[in-house]
Amino acid sequence: MAPPDGDRLFIPAFVPALMLSTVLFADCKAAPPKKQETLHVAAAADLTLAFEELGKLFEARTGQKVSFSFGASGALAKQLSQGAPFDVFAAANGAFVDSAVQAGACDGKSKASYARGHVVAWSKRGGVVLRTLQDLQSPDIKHIAITNPEHAPYGKAAREALTKAGLWPALESKIVLAENVRQALQFAQTGNADVAIIALSLVAQDAINNKLAIEPSLHGPIEQTLVVCRHGKNIEAGRAFAKLAVSSDGQALLRRYGFEGSGAAQPAK
Repeated sequence: MAPPDGDRLFIPAFVPALMLSTVLFADCKAAPPKKQETLHVAAAADLTLAFEELGKLFEARTGQKVSFSFGASGALAKQLSQGAPFDVFAAANGAFVDSAVQAGACDGKSKASYARGHVVAWSKRGGVVLRTLQDLQSPDIKHIAITNPEHAPYGKAAREALTKAGLWPALESKIVLAENVRQALQFAQTGNADVAIIALSLVAQDAINNKLAIEPSLHGPIEQTLVVCRHGKNIEAGRAFAKLAVSSDGQALLRRYGFEGSGAAQPAK
């Protein structure tokens, strides 16, 4: 039995099939996919080369874009305490991670040591060649670049090493302060300093072999620590990045840049 006229769907014969499909299914369109938020990582400047490679590995495995802000650990910790929207904070010293946690900016339960850093004195090709720290007293060396010890762990380590070696009083007038280890390296690369005392990680793969390893016993350990933060918009991706950094693949990558694996390294929660 045919349905009453009131229940019929009247479709004129001249309506094309494509138009009919549009009419019948206009309300069934799927919502556009939600835009994926970029993962924002605040990282100590000594991690620049290593984390740029780690970021590419993370993007290849997850499809997640990563943006890095590199700088002195103390300066980044201050930004976090002021509400900077980072998802992960990788510092060159655990004390700065602790301060970010205490400020409520990061999740203390996710804290993990991921590497131990090493310090070297570096000069450019054709520059001075150091065989011992005592060579820094040479009159040919006018300026020595280090990072500001007040907010950069590698600058603090440099000052401690020179002090313990009994050289700080004689060398203090030669010291040029940089904001971070990457800037200190640039000072030496451009000739604005004769030597830079910096992180091994920035020159570990450098073909120029003008670098003198500084004995770790001359300074406190540079125990590098990371933590997942609260003000970012992609915290779950932050947890995944932190896990990659302390994984066997992440640790192997960091060793290629001169970092020592941290015995305390463990997957971030």
